Amino acid sequence: MNDRVRLFIGRYTQDDPSPQPAPGITVAEFDPEALTIEPVGGGDLPEASFLALGPSRNVLYAVQEDENDGQVAAFSIDAGSNSLSFLGKQPTHGALPCHLLVEPGGSYVLAANYGTGNVTVLPIETDGSLAASSDLSQHTGSGPNADRQGGPHAHMVAAAPDGQVVLSVDLGTDSVYAYALDALSGRLTLIAQNRMRPGSGPRHLVFHPSGEHFYLANELGNSVTVCAYDAATGSAKELAEIPAVPDPRGGENAPGGIVLSADARFVYVSNRGDESVCAFEVGDGGSRLEPVGRWSCEGSWPRDIALSPDGRFLFVANQRSHNVAVLRVDGDSGALSDTGLSYPVRNVAHTLFG
Repeated sequence: MNDRVRLFIGRYTQDDPSPQPAPGITVAEFDPEALTIEPVGGGDLPEASFLALGPSRNVLYAVQEDENDGQVAAFSIDAGSNSLSFLGKQPTHGALPCHLLVEPGGSYVLAANYGTGNVTVLPIETDGSLAASSDLSQHTGSGPNADRQGGPHAHMVAAAPDGQVVLSVDLGTDSVYAYALDALSGRLTLIAQNRMRPGSGPRHLVFHPSGEHFYLANELGNSVTVCAYDAATGSAKELAEIPAVPDPRGGENAPGGIVLSADARFVYVSNRGDESVCAFEVGDGGSRLEPVGRWSCEGSWPRDIALSPDGRFLFVANQRSHNVAVLRVDGDSGALSDTGLSYPVRNVAHTLFG
C-alpha cells in the first residue's frame, strides 16, 4: 500500500549562489511511515514564495514575488508523474505578491500584494490557466510603526467558512478587510474594514470551523488575537490578544504562520526570532485560546507551517536555515516533538500538501 503524500515546496530563488540552483517549486513525496521526503519533479519559477491548488487539485498556482511586477503562474499537474507543465501567468498589478486564495466557488484566484497593499482577482479558465484581472482593490492608510507601516501591506487573503466573504489581512494598516466577491463579474465590494490594535501588524489568520471566530497572528505585536466574527456583516471584534511568546529568545519575535488542527482543538503559530512553534488550546467554542507549550522549529526563521493531511505531522519552512523540518504532533495534548527529518531547501518559504 502506498501511503505517500504529495508535497509542493516553494522558495525564494534570488539569493542562491549554487552553480546549479534548484527550481523555485519542488514536487516531492512524503512517506509518513518511513519518514522520508523524496523529490519527484519541479517547476521553474523565480521567487515562488506561496502556492495554492486549483479546485480540482490538478493545477498548481504560485506567486512570483517580484518587487516591481508581481505575477501569478499556473501549472498543470500530471497525475501519474507529478510533473508540472507551465500554463502561463498573469500580472497581479502590484508589488511583492505573497499569498494566494482559490476562492470556494473555484472560479477565481485572489492574490495579496504586500508591497503595494492591494488585492487582485484573477479568473480561472476551463483549462486551469488564468485570465487577466477582473478587479483590483486598493487598501489605504498606515500604522504607528514608521519602519513597517508607512502604507498598506496586504499579507493574506482568506475565505470565511460560509464562502460568501473573503478577508484580506493588512499588516500596514492594522486591518482585516471583508469583501463580497461577485461570482459572475469577479469584482470585490468592501463591506467592512475591521481595525485591530494599532501597531499589532496582523499577518495571517485562521478560522474556527464554526465561522464565529478567527485567530490572527500579529507579526509586529508578537501576539495572537482572538476575534469574534459576524458572517452577516463581515465585521470582527477583538476578544483577546495574548503573547505568541511571553519571553522571546533574543528579545524580539515576529509570528509567521498560523494553522488550526483538523479537530479544531489546537492552534499552532510559528515564531521568527524565538525560532519556535507554539501551541494554544481552543476553548469555549472557539472564543478562547490557552497556551499549551513552545518547541524548537528545528531551524531558523520559520516562515510558514503546514499540517499533514492526517494531522500527525507539522511541516516547518525554516527560511534562513534552508530546511523543511518535520515535527510530530501529539493529537491528545497538542505537543510537538522532533522526528529528526529535515529536508534541505534553500530559502524555503512555503509547503503545501496536495
